[in-house]
Amino acid sequence: MKKTLSVFTLLASVCALPLQAATLTEKNLSLEQANQLASAVIQSCATQHYNVSVTVLDRGGNIKALQRMDNAGPHTIEASRMKAFTALSTKNASGKVMEAAQSNAGAANMRDIPGFLLLAGGLPLRDGDQVIGAVGVGGAPGGNLDEQCAQVAIDNVFKH
Repeated sequence: MKKTLSVFTLLASVCALPLQAATLTEKNLSLEQANQLASAVIQSCATQHYNVSVTVLDRGGNIKALQRMDNAGPHTIEASRMKAFTALSTKNASGKVMEAAQSNAGAANMRDIPGFLLLAGGLPLRDGDQVIGAVGVGGAPGGNLDEQCAQVAIDNVFKH
């Protein structure tokens, strides 16, 4: 009985810890920022005559904004989402993740992670040292060009 009581007392004291010790404060991408970024990506790609789709995810991987240009292939929607998810999950450019998987046998299985697309065109979005979301672009004639459109848009929308 004493042993059971002491275990109960221990559990009760652990459960009585202040709630604020478990509370996190995290930054996240706003809908306004996501819409501005998606529009800026479309503008950036349009100047190069690329028909693309762009997906902007919040820090939890939820779609905040999605735009598909006229004449962009239907596959570009899912490609842009998966590139953004890869960048968000790894906190790295999806092209760099692709390069790591190609050059490092230990990372080669990353291609098998559900939702990942190891092609350039996905970039994490940061506010200071926190990743607050990601953007993915699909449809330009090369992932490096998708990434360039995304970077130009990020530089314009997230000026510091």
